[in-house]
Amino acid sequence: LYGSRISIINNGVRMQEQEWGIEHAPNIDVNNFQHIDVIKGASALRYGSDAIGGVVVLEPEIFPKKDTLKGSVNLSGISNGRGLGIDVNVAKIWENGWAVKSGGSIRKLGDQSAKGYNLKNTGSDFSSFNFTVQKNNYKNGFSFDYYLTNQNLGILRDSHVSTPRDYYEAMNAPVPFYSGNFSYEIDNPRQLIEHHLAKISAFNRFENIGKVSATYSFQYNHRQEFDLRRGVLSEVPSLDLALMTHQFNINDLLEREKWSLETGLDASFQNNYSDPATQARRLIPNYDKYSAGIYSVFKYKITPELSAEAGIRYDYNFYDVTKWYDKSDWENLYADAYPEFYVRTNANRILTRPKLKYHNLSYNAGLEYHPSSHFNLKFNYAKVGRTPNIAELFSDGLHHSAAIIEKGNMSIKNEEGHQFNLLADAKLEVLQGLEVSVNPYFFVTKNFINQIPNGTLQLTQAGTFPVWIYQQIDAKMYGLDVDLRLNMTDNFSYKGRGSYVHGQDETNDEPLILMMPVNFSNSLQFNKKEWNGLYLNVENQIFADQKRYPVHNLEFTDYVAGEEVTTVVDISTPPKTYSLWNVQAGIDLAKNFSAGLTVNNVFNTNYRDYMNRMRLFANDMGRNFILNLRYKF
Repeated sequence: LYGSRISIINNGVRMQEQEWGIEHAPNIDVNNFQHIDVIKGASALRYGSDAIGGVVVLEPEIFPKKDTLKGSVNLSGISNGRGLGIDVNVAKIWENGWAVKSGGSIRKLGDQSAKGYNLKNTGSDFSSFNFTVQKNNYKNGFSFDYYLTNQNLGILRDSHVSTPRDYYEAMNAPVPFYSGNFSYEIDNPRQLIEHHLAKISAFNRFENIGKVSATYSFQYNHRQEFDLRRGVLSEVPSLDLALMTHQFNINDLLEREKWSLETGLDASFQNNYSDPATQARRLIPNYDKYSAGIYSVFKYKITPELSAEAGIRYDYNFYDVTKWYDKSDWENLYADAYPEFYVRTNANRILTRPKLKYHNLSYNAGLEYHPSSHFNLKFNYAKVGRTPNIAELFSDGLHHSAAIIEKGNMSIKNEEGHQFNLLADAKLEVLQGLEVSVNPYFFVTKNFINQIPNGTLQLTQAGTFPVWIYQQIDAKMYGLDVDLRLNMTDNFSYKGRGSYVHGQDETNDEPLILMMPVNFSNSLQFNKKEWNGLYLNVENQIFADQKRYPVHNLEFTDYVAGEEVTTVVDISTPPKTYSLWNVQAGIDLAKNFSAGLTVNNVFNTNYRDYMNRMRLFANDMGRNFILNLRYKF
């Protein structure tokens, strides 16, 4: 599960952006965080009920209580894209708990390349800034945090073509039509994204009610997407979305010797404005969203070896939307079911004011058995619910970065399902220690929100694109993740990972689309602290071809040599199996100065990733050297 079924928590704040696209990377700078955790089970309910696939929590550094000035400077060189990046962070800390930290990053990349050709217009610019001031001790504390990111991202030129015949030929060309020469220029089609996050939080510990914390945050996300337009419109975005989000959370954590109880309340308001100055059909409409949630998580230690947890959460979501429909779409799809949403008619367009309410109740229960330091067993059951996002309900137009036309469905209901998860961890006395983790899982759902191609290509002023629609189905998934770590000697260790997932559309009796194929990774690492912290890691990744996939090919009719021809465009068949080799190495050059070198795709293998929509038009990125020089003070 991915996309909007995964929540990202940035220093205690849930990221709110135009996250409905699976290819949209979050607007964060990973250099701001000390560690990244993935949370599942009852504890995940604190962050919302819709994170069916889990919660990714990004945690910043916890400052020591001493007078010090510390920081780091990191310089990066990237061969594929001929890029350069610099990251700087500085923190002043006082023994009394005060701390001030600031930093920023700049990265510039030109066109990336696959083996044998340039991937035109895939350059990127990235910059970020962060600032924190806080005062903390065990009893109480407060913090103010601010994060800013700016991105200018090129979109592969070959994904935007003129006619259905051009689309077919671009997919089947051995070399992209527009490969050209390397350039740092980022032309249309492209994306501009600006994201601000400001947060103020405080906590206080009370003897009888525990640790009470409160957080208010504000986020502003401005996304512009530019397509291939002519004349003065070439500098006017065809998608211009401004999203403002206010969030408030109050949380109480009461801990005792054998149990803990965490209870909290969330409230948020969100406003999205889609600028009509684009003179293009608005992919996402104007809307206000009101949300509130209440949750409670209880953990109890039954015996020294056995513990239990249970959680429950209720969420209310309300959309107030202003949307234009084509008259034919409104009359065919919604006029009879939702007459109260009609506002007025303007030529062949219908203005509507949908107001939709959603209620979700989620709950979770689990057991953990830990008889010794060598074995741990966890079982978790969850009844999950997810409110459809705005794109699933109302999208209507060209999604440039995905190179598809999306059609939402206002009749979509809550997505609900049942999850069963088992995790077994064992430590065995093999050589110098073998750690094994086995995680089988099962997920069955009604009203699963699924996006599929509807079999047509649509010609627009920006080019020709396949149409993808949203539907609700009954579905089930089951899979297995296995992780291994073997310490062979004091200096050599092995890591292995394997993953398999089986997804089935029960309604249409076919495999689920875009399921991750079977994949494995194996790595061998050498560490020698006595040699200035030298380490060397060699990794192999294998991604099998996905044998289970639905067939939703496209079809168009045109004239070739004066004759009418119907052509089938195969967008369904997954890429072939591929294997990638990667190498990482590092060494301490001085007391506070280190160097690291990473080589991805060492043998410059041609491959295409099934989960990447751009795979239809070009191979993925070729060999890439990344050199990092880091100085700490």
